[in-house]
Amino acid sequence: MLRGETFLSADAGGALVGDFLARTEPEDLAGPGELSPREGEVVKLIAEGHTSREIADILSISVNTVERHRQNVLEKLGLHDRVALTRYAVRRGLVSP
Repeated sequence: MLRGETFLSADAGGALVGDFLARTEPEDLAGPGELSPREGEVVKLIAEGHTSREIADILSISVNTVERHRQNVLEKLGLHDRVALTRYAVRRGLVSP
């Protein structure tokens, strides 16, 4: 302690910041009510490994609508790809790992 202040080395500070960022990824910051029920269904089916065509058939919607839902979800959650979307679904309990 210097002058009553806590001192952290650059390495320790970096480790703390890295740990914080790892725990607060964009999908963790999103509230549970941000997705519509249909978007939640689409996320679940994506995370289960279904193609857009399969999701469209399962939900009786067009492939374009599936793609639009996927894009909306990615934007809402600040995610960039299917892998991140799957990780989100697992963390939210929409699918089991």
